[in-house]
Amino acid sequence: MYQPNMFESHHHHLLDMSHKTQENELDMLRDEDYESKSGTDIMDAPSGDDQDPNQRPNKKKRYHRHTQHQIQELESFFKECPHPDDKQRKELGRRLSLEPLQVKFWFQNKRTQMKAQHERHENSQLRNENEKLRMENIRYKEALTNATCPNCGGPAAIGEMSFDEQHLRIENARLREEIDRISGIAAKYVGKPLLTYPNLSPNGPPRSLDLPIGSFSPQPAIADEMFGTSNLLRSVSAPTEAEKPVIIELAVAAMEELVRMAQSDEPLWIRSSDNSSETLNEEHYSQMFPRGIGPKQMGLKSEASKESAVVIMNHINLVEILMDVNQWSNVFSGIVSRAITVEVLSTGVAGNYNGALQVMTSEYQVPSPLVPTREYYFVRYCKQHTDGLWAVVDVSLDNLRPSPTARSRRRPSGCLIEELPNGYSKVTWVEHVEVDDRAVHDIYRPLVNSGLAFGARRWVATLDRQCERLASAMASNIPGGDVGVITTLEGRKSMLKLSERMVLSFCSGVGASTTHTWTTLSGSGADDVRVMTRKSVDDPGRPPGIVLSAATSFWLPVPPKQVFDFLRDENSRSEWDILSNGGLVQEMAHIANGRDPGNCVSLLRVNSANSSQGNMLILQESSNDSTGSYVIYAPVDIAAMNVVLSGGDPDYVALLPSGFAILPDGGGKHQGGTVLEVGNGGSLLTVAFQILVDSVPTAKLSLGSVATVNSLIKCTVERIKAAVAPDQNA
Repeated sequence: MYQPNMFESHHHHLLDMSHKTQENELDMLRDEDYESKSGTDIMDAPSGDDQDPNQRPNKKKRYHRHTQHQIQELESFFKECPHPDDKQRKELGRRLSLEPLQVKFWFQNKRTQMKAQHERHENSQLRNENEKLRMENIRYKEALTNATCPNCGGPAAIGEMSFDEQHLRIENARLREEIDRISGIAAKYVGKPLLTYPNLSPNGPPRSLDLPIGSFSPQPAIADEMFGTSNLLRSVSAPTEAEKPVIIELAVAAMEELVRMAQSDEPLWIRSSDNSSETLNEEHYSQMFPRGIGPKQMGLKSEASKESAVVIMNHINLVEILMDVNQWSNVFSGIVSRAITVEVLSTGVAGNYNGALQVMTSEYQVPSPLVPTREYYFVRYCKQHTDGLWAVVDVSLDNLRPSPTARSRRRPSGCLIEELPNGYSKVTWVEHVEVDDRAVHDIYRPLVNSGLAFGARRWVATLDRQCERLASAMASNIPGGDVGVITTLEGRKSMLKLSERMVLSFCSGVGASTTHTWTTLSGSGADDVRVMTRKSVDDPGRPPGIVLSAATSFWLPVPPKQVFDFLRDENSRSEWDILSNGGLVQEMAHIANGRDPGNCVSLLRVNSANSSQGNMLILQESSNDSTGSYVIYAPVDIAAMNVVLSGGDPDYVALLPSGFAILPDGGGKHQGGTVLEVGNGGSLLTVAFQILVDSVPTAKLSLGSVATVNSLIKCTVERIKAAVAPDQNA
């Protein structure tokens, strides 16, 4: 399956065209060379406002074969503009050595072809939906016809059954059918016979879905493999044939629970006094879902949250991102440090992800070495509930991999995606997990307890922000807000793609992932510097040699927005950036990629105060949402950056990103005045540097290099504290 980069994925446009008769459509479909012929092939079927009143139909059709180059150019232009005007047709004809009339007819034929394909797709969907409704109606009738009296066991009239009992019987029949359907799909793809399911009879003993907690065993991390793929998550084996029916049944039950939780309000969810968040009513939850996936394990704490938002992306693309592990990891790179699809049990039906089922492992992080990551082994299930309403659910499979040292598991969690007009979607996200968070550092504990670290609000805020970035990257022209040396659309896209790679690289190396071997240089305080070494070999996107990464996290008694604005502003850069040597910093290019003025990609030039030193270019992206912000930057070679600005391939530009992750210190909001303690509106700042200490990958790391980096990061921290919180150490 083709998996586009998030900055290169194509959006399909619905093309508005006038009606075409069935006879002409069949003629068009019979023509194997349809796309390569000029408009004179179908002289009798011009459509809509494209008809030329002066055109006289030829009695004899003449075929004119376009060259491959002409077809490619026409196809490329069609993607950008399916309805060219006279001026554009003349320019295309001049460039491709075609008559404007030939260009006009080619576009007519292409639009007609696209409309026919779209109509066939719509007809197929409507037929499938009609068949589903018909079968559902038959199922309901059969369920009511076969009803029995709960007292005597004989046939029961509808009036003798309570409404709740009728509903439960119908629901039971529907769930049994869905399990059978997904089992059939899974069997088709794995090619093995299925186990038979016992009847889910309401009169028999309830079948418990109680799953004892467990996790997969991590392997020792190897620092030198940081730039490669870790073997940790790959150590989980695929489920056995005996386990697959259990997984399917669990996924179906989890989907039912997720939908009900996402669509429920009070009393299941209790709103805070300021309506900013919702808390799960645990007692009502246990009554509403008595079976669930079993009781909470000893030593684990329950976390549950729900959040909704409208995002600028259509529902089909959102479903594809969630079901494609690579796209999902990239879009949520600030949260998902690693993820692997262990096995796909079903790819879905009807050419989409409806019914898709896959077993996965993942690791979730907060951008700081002070917060342990959370590892999960789970099944992900996607289902289309109605036209324009999809749901994607995760639920842990700890019963398949029991472990007494498990620290986290996912109860049914995921999101509902509802189609809205104009390419927008409403996303309702539910996060419900059980974790052991005792290893979280004290300064991050209020943040974790508030739900802003791993809860639904962070997932939704991240998705909203990434949808903005993607919409900006897909712009078909240079917006008015972009300024500086970017003069072409290709150069703009290349610079955004380079910035995306920079952000992904930074996020993968700043957290407490088990693939990292962080070494604390001194003591055990929160703001002590932690370092690790990594080897870069044969990677055109990174300079070869030994890379030393250093990170430290600390608390600041000022609001996150104030810290974010200070660090992203090129005018205040000389106050903290030691490497700029006090030189004047100028913004050479600016690409706005979000609603917030601070959401942008910039190209900065540092004019050295020392005339003997050359100027330096810095690529920087700043990003802000309601749950946190980043300022990420990397020095770039001037010659390489000129290639990028000309539209060249950015994958060969060597980057070593450094930067800052700025998080709120908890759920409290800044009320004005001085912030006195953690959790009352201050900031949690993580500073992370990457420095090439030796260009020879086989070289040994010297203690002098470590001391230099340690001194550099500590000096930077002191400068930031002095600038934004001068009274902190008073």
